[in-house]
Amino acid sequence: MTIDDPARPETTEAPPSEATEATEATGTAGNTPRKAGTWSALRPLVLRLHFYAGVLVAPFLLVAAASGLLYALSFQAEKVIYAHELEVPVGDRTLPLSQQVNIARKVNPNGTVTAVWPGAEPDASTRVLMADPDVPEGTSLAVFVDPYTGEVRGQLPSFGSSGALPLRTWIDGLHADLHLGELGRNYSELAASWLWVIALGGLLLWLGRRRKNRRALFVPEGGPKSRRRTLSWHGSVGLWAVTGLVLLSATGLTWSRYAGENIGAVQDGLGGATPTLTATLGGAAGGGSEHEGHGAGHQQTGTAPQGPDIGVDKAVEAARAAGIDSPRISVVLPADGKGYVVKETDTQFPLQLDSAAVNPADGTVLDRLAFADYPLLAKLTRIGIDAHTGVFLGLFNQLALAALALSLILLILWGYRMWWQRRPGRPVARGAWRKVPVTMLLPLAAVTALVGWFVPLLGLSLLLFLAVDLTLALVAKAKARSTRTA
Repeated sequence: MTIDDPARPETTEAPPSEATEATEATGTAGNTPRKAGTWSALRPLVLRLHFYAGVLVAPFLLVAAASGLLYALSFQAEKVIYAHELEVPVGDRTLPLSQQVNIARKVNPNGTVTAVWPGAEPDASTRVLMADPDVPEGTSLAVFVDPYTGEVRGQLPSFGSSGALPLRTWIDGLHADLHLGELGRNYSELAASWLWVIALGGLLLWLGRRRKNRRALFVPEGGPKSRRRTLSWHGSVGLWAVTGLVLLSATGLTWSRYAGENIGAVQDGLGGATPTLTATLGGAAGGGSEHEGHGAGHQQTGTAPQGPDIGVDKAVEAARAAGIDSPRISVVLPADGKGYVVKETDTQFPLQLDSAAVNPADGTVLDRLAFADYPLLAKLTRIGIDAHTGVFLGLFNQLALAALALSLILLILWGYRMWWQRRPGRPVARGAWRKVPVTMLLPLAAVTALVGWFVPLLGLSLLLFLAVDLTLALVAKAKARSTRTA
């Protein structure tokens, strides 16, 4: 993650001479030089890429990390700020869901009820979601109802499957696109595209350094303030955080604008598409149906409704009888020729994410989809996205995200500090790629081109780095030529 460009090993003695700097890859001063190997050939190239990526991408990563830290903390902040809406005194008997829905309808007659989220805890309110013209597009109006008394505790916009309330929705928008819409999404995709490259490059550079003992690999050094100590903290913290940072990068790319499409296409091609519950009424009745992208067929036993709606309470009872037994559920109400959809939403371990579709006419189960039947890639994608958004494993997940975001902020600041402490310094010489053997350079170039095509913003920005480097080289040559002729 460093934006520094050291060309020499750190020592506790006086600053090394330029001759000493050259011994990093070939051997220690005074000893017989080691035979140059793969790493000694690749190190200058990795170091230069790491340096440019750090200088040019670190500001984007810093914004993403700072907003990500706020987002991770927003879950607990919501519980405090919206406590009146979310929490209720525990009573003796809960009202039927249908009655709670009717209460919400009376409070907001202009809205259309789309879903109901019963409280998962005894002291939690019921959330009735409504389509309402007065809330932003893609957002529902949540009416919070006391399940014991029917009191309406408040109304708030609710966004996404996690039910983000206004505070978290605003922070989420800041993290995702800086509230700039589609244009702003490029910033977060650029950050996610480079995060894994910078993290893994930093890991290679840190592991490739010579050190007296293994402890220095994992534990930062103490002592007086110096560039050596800054590098020690930077490298050690980066080593502990690298796995999480790479996972954040990978999961962030799964729903990015450009790379996300390529990832989705590969996932579908490998048979890992997320299956879809069949909730359509009528046409497929009595015949076999299959989940989209999923090979296990389920019998359609229901038909289009001929009588009154059985109501949300009986729909939940039918889903419970079909094995939807988690206390954390959401109920999507029938619309556009479809039945009730009852989904488990418990992302604690063990996961309970099964779902069932229920015919609103007679309560028969139209289809049931078990999370255990998901293809492996679909499972990993769901878990990865839930972990990235802080809803997997609850508070533990949110604390882990906060720790990763804080570590990324510190890594970037330490990188800038090392750059400052090194001034004026001598950057890694240009043309590092010329030192890489052709047998290694050609496969490396092919892999880079493939990754650049698959992750477009990575590829385009890498070309920009190369253009900047070439321009600086041409300017330097022109200055040197003019100096000689002067």
